[in-house]
Amino acid sequence: MLEALKKEVYEANMKLTEYGLAPFTWGNASGIDREMGLVVIKPSGVPYADLSPDKMVVVDLDGNCVESALSPSSDTATHLALYRAFSEIGGVVHTHSPHAVAFAQAGRDIPAYGTTHADFAYGDVPCAEALTDEEIESEYEKNTGLVIIRCFHKRKLDPLAIPAVLVKNHGPFTWGKNAQKAAENAAVLEIIAGMAMETEMLGGRTPVGDKLLAKHYLRKHGKNAYYGQK
Repeated sequence: MLEALKKEVYEANMKLTEYGLAPFTWGNASGIDREMGLVVIKPSGVPYADLSPDKMVVVDLDGNCVESALSPSSDTATHLALYRAFSEIGGVVHTHSPHAVAFAQAGRDIPAYGTTHADFAYGDVPCAEALTDEEIESEYEKNTGLVIIRCFHKRKLDPLAIPAVLVKNHGPFTWGKNAQKAAENAAVLEIIAGMAMETEMLGGRTPVGDKLLAKHYLRKHGKNAYYGQK
């Protein structure tokens, strides 16, 4: 079942280690088949060296295991909440990459200081609020997803224009049109988080500016984009 998607999700998970984003078992990638309403995700706690496409777990959007003898990632409910809320995304990734986690632990957005950031996201990458004690104690992973969704609704953000978020005291989640793109976005997020941190260490705190932000984002992602080959 979903052999092509299993292969894609496996390769996305392996990209997380290749990019240096997920030491030990600290990360997961998933992908969705919208037509079937099924999600493929990394199994929980399995070392990356032991993974293979056939070890990926298939679940439905309610979290029921459809295929696999292994348990799905402990973050599955977060992924599922994002798939239900953001209907145009096809892949989700969670990591504990150091620079992005540092901003999350500080409870800070990643500011858009330059054009590298603007090529990736149309504005600051938001840090969602911390979960309440009640949210932690009851359906923690699902509530992590709901905190992210609330953040985007409250700030009126487009998840396609800003394909990443930080959860306060936790870490980053990214998404994209498929699992591979979500993994790539996780790598870019870590780079821009590092750049923002070093910018502030040098005393810089001036935003990129609306005109330059729009120019760089739209030339790559807008309807009249001209970056790259046709």
